[in-house]
Amino acid sequence: MSTILGYGEDALTLWSLKGQLKKILNIFKDNTKVKDCLVFYRPSFGRTGGKNSAEFGEFDAIVASKEKYYLIESKWDNHSNYKKESIAIREEQALRHEVFTWYLFNWGLNYAGDWQKFKEEKKIPLKYGKTIPPAGSLQAKNLEYILSRLVNYCDCVCDMSNVRNVLLFFYDSTKSEPPTKTNGMFTIIPIDYGKYSIDNFINI
Repeated sequence: MSTILGYGEDALTLWSLKGQLKKILNIFKDNTKVKDCLVFYRPSFGRTGGKNSAEFGEFDAIVASKEKYYLIESKWDNHSNYKKESIAIREEQALRHEVFTWYLFNWGLNYAGDWQKFKEEKKIPLKYGKTIPPAGSLQAKNLEYILSRLVNYCDCVCDMSNVRNVLLFFYDSTKSEPPTKTNGMFTIIPIDYGKYSIDNFINI
């Protein structure tokens, strides 16, 4: 098989999902085996969009175990928002997690194949400043597929206690340290990529 080298946050995210997922599960005392997890890499729900837009951006990953849902953002030590002890999560990123959690709680398999019914019966809270996309749109199709797979996959109930907002922070311990502070809704999981990389390139 050919060697594939990647650079930056996206490559580190994919590398960690392939080889470091057990660390995430262990931190949350999740007993699911890695091979039994469902992983969506960089699922997109349109560009961030403005007020009254249905679009709310792109996660770096979404992982479903048999016990929990993990909504994942990724940063690394070369990021401009990294300030040693803290790393800033932009407002639109935090909002993305809140909006998708609302979808996860309100979606039910009884709506499968009938997005229009879901749109008519559910009203996304005004505080989010977002709308539900029209039936047949690419965003609606992406949402329906991912929500259906997640709800079908996890054995847990869709409530707040089973959703984890995760910030994967990639750092090279020879030159940096992971932050300890960020938006309070996120759990920081530091992953040292230093010994696995060459000049910031990672073998994925």
